[in-house]
Amino acid sequence: MSARSNILNKLRAGLAGTTPRPDDFDEGLVTRPWQYAPEDRITRLRSLMETVHTEIHQLTTEQWPSKVQELLESRGLKNVLYAPGTDHGKQLAEHWQHAEPRPELLVYDRPIEEWKEELFWQVDASVTGTVGGIAATGSLVLWPDRHEPRLMSLLPPLHIALLKASEVEDNLYGMMQKHNWSAGLPTNLLLVSGPSKTADIEQVLAYGAHGPKELVVLILEDG
Repeated sequence: MSARSNILNKLRAGLAGTTPRPDDFDEGLVTRPWQYAPEDRITRLRSLMETVHTEIHQLTTEQWPSKVQELLESRGLKNVLYAPGTDHGKQLAEHWQHAEPRPELLVYDRPIEEWKEELFWQVDASVTGTVGGIAATGSLVLWPDRHEPRLMSLLPPLHIALLKASEVEDNLYGMMQKHNWSAGLPTNLLLVSGPSKTADIEQVLAYGAHGPKELVVLILEDG
């Protein structure tokens, strides 16, 4: 029997004969102050994220690939990293087939060891999805997986995130309940409220120190 099994067995044995305490948690403590009318959620999220230098555009689900191309070309960027196994990745690739001229599409389809140098130093931008947004804090919720690993939103200087308007929740607790996070979490769930920044050096605010220097959010209106 492993050391881990021994520890768990001792913990289980220690609970024998005990009675669980009633759960008297008042969820209103973490929800009541942060509830908004549905039509106000996007406005609040935009206001908070734009305050910390996030660029936001609202458009339809058909328009966003053209907007991505426009964002890249206006900055003179040469390439963009995307995940071909996602629905939005497939939509972007289809648009790219008919767009001229266009920056290069880079596919995230290899282990990091096979292209570490290129991934760290030669990728200009990335496009990822999100699982939603939080109006109370002006945050995106990212759920990295095998299609879109954490590095996609961490390494490129420009991160373009897709957010469905219908998936903006009032607060963190509401997001946790909607997606049933208690049933299982990924190893790295992310709350992103703006581009990377730090003021550690002489208290001078600098962007891009620990991640993307720019964050662009495309809010997709349903239908």
